[in-house]
Order: sequence, then structure tokens, then C-alpha cells
Amino acid sequence: MNALAIQPQEHSTPEFSGVELGQSADGFPVARVEDIVLAMLPSREGGGVLASAWRVARSLAELKRSDFHIYESTLADEAAFRIRVFETAEHKRELRGLTRQTMRVHCSTPWGPSQGATIYAEGIASHSTAGHGGFKLSADCNSKVHPLLRAEGGWYEEDAAWAIVAFTFPHLFTGYERRSAERTVKDSWPDAWETISGTILGPGESREKDRSAFDREHAGNWIVISAIRSDHEKGFVEVVATIGGRRGAHVGERRFLVPSDEYRIGRFGFVFDEARHRRYEGPSDFIDLNR
Repeated sequence: MNALAIQPQEHSTPEFSGVELGQSADGFPVARVEDIVLAMLPSREGGGVLASAWRVARSLAELKRSDFHIYESTLADEAAFRIRVFETAEHKRELRGLTRQTMRVHCSTPWGPSQGATIYAEGIASHSTAGHGGFKLSADCNSKVHPLLRAEGGWYEEDAAWAIVAFTFPHLFTGYERRSAERTVKDSWPDAWETISGTILGPGESREKDRSAFDREHAGNWIVISAIRSDHEKGFVEVVATIGGRRGAHVGERRFLVPSDEYRIGRFGFVFDEARHRRYEGPSDFIDLNR
């Protein structure tokens, strides 16, 4: 199996001549790529949120926030937005070179009856249902999936496991899909990635590996599991914490107060400094604790 390498994309004029960049009536960056319009909507936390709309005929300069209804991911800055725009153009161009076929297929899936399928190749189909979806691989195709990633039965759900299919059959996917699949496999199955690729993932290269490291480092610390702005103690956040962030009926809990300007959840949770943050046993803003 070949590892999927992320390569920088050069946005040459001929390949991306169909991309139109501009600014909306509300002042945020927008772009048109064929029948899709993308926008970088402002975010309170800084950067922006990637949003999209389909078949909007008006000019980019006329568009407003209300025109966008599909929110996809966060963006660090306008440069990241432009990269995403050109990735979309690359993706749509490469899609035209693939031989995917959409058809009605009457079958059951783990997520309900199939309402439609996209055939990527013989033995490889993506099914959509009323609530979810994913890939179905034939027994022969599923045997080509690395044992560390293989799903018994050949079903791969659309949220993360789809990336296993793209990782195994890269020639059936666009460059954007392959890069997304690589990130997903690294994030979700770091041990499998390291074994298959022969490379060790460093800090920041895998969410799951970073999460495991966080859990080991803070196994004995109090970590927030619930938080609410305090009306009893102005300027503070009231939180409920457990050792290691564990949950369950028999897990011991404590309440603390944290200054509002200090409370930042972080990537995996807020860790208490017991020397600085005050334990709290007064009136609670959590409804369940006042019953």
C-alpha cells in the first residue's frame, strides 16, 4: 500500500481560470468555483468559518451572510480561504476525469435503506441514506484493505472510515480527497498509519495520538466535564470536573470557579491548577445541582 503524500499545489492561471475571487456586500471574502460559491464568514474567535452555497446567480459583490447556509470548517485567515478555494477548483476539475456513476440501488446498509449509490469501480460503492451513509466494498476489494484498517463486512461509514477506502484505492479519488483521507487516517488510526507508512507521527500530526498523550499526562488532574457562566459569582465560570475528565455514575466530582477571562477549553479540555483555581461549594447555576 502506498502512503498518500500531501504536495503543495501551484495555482497556475490556465488550471484555475474558472475561479472568481471577490468581496461580499458585507465585506467578507467570497469566491465562485463553477456552480459553488464559497465564503469566509467572520468568527468571534478570529479567523473565519468556511461556508458555501449552490447555484447563486448574483454577483459576488451582492452576496450577504444570509446567502450561505452550509458551514463546513474553520479557517485561520484569508490565505487559508484562498487555498481552500483553489483546492475546490482542483477537486472539481479532477472529478471530471473520473468514471463515477450515480444510480439507484435497492439494498440495506448499516444506516438504513440505500436511497442512492455512487459506483466508484467494480466492487466499490458509496451509499446515501436518510440519515447517514458510507462505502460498501465487495469481499475481493475489502481483502485489499490493510488488516489494521479493514472492517469486517466491508462497510465504511462516511464520517471517518471513508478515508480507509480512499487510502486503499487512491486512483479512484481526487487529490483533495486523498489529502483529506491522509489527514483522517492519521487523526483517527495513528498506530495503523505508523505501521503501514513506517513513519512516526509527531505532536500535532494526529488528533487521536495527541489525545492519548494528553490523557496520560493529565490522568491525575481535575479536568472540566461541564461549565456554565456563574450568576452567583460575577466574572467567573462555574465548572464541574473529574479526575482525568472521566464520566460515570460512580465518578467523584468537584466544582470550581475559574475567572471568565482565563477559561479556555483548549483542544482536549480545561485542566485545573489547584493552586490557583478556587474550589466552590456555594449556590449553583447548574439546574440539576439545585434539585
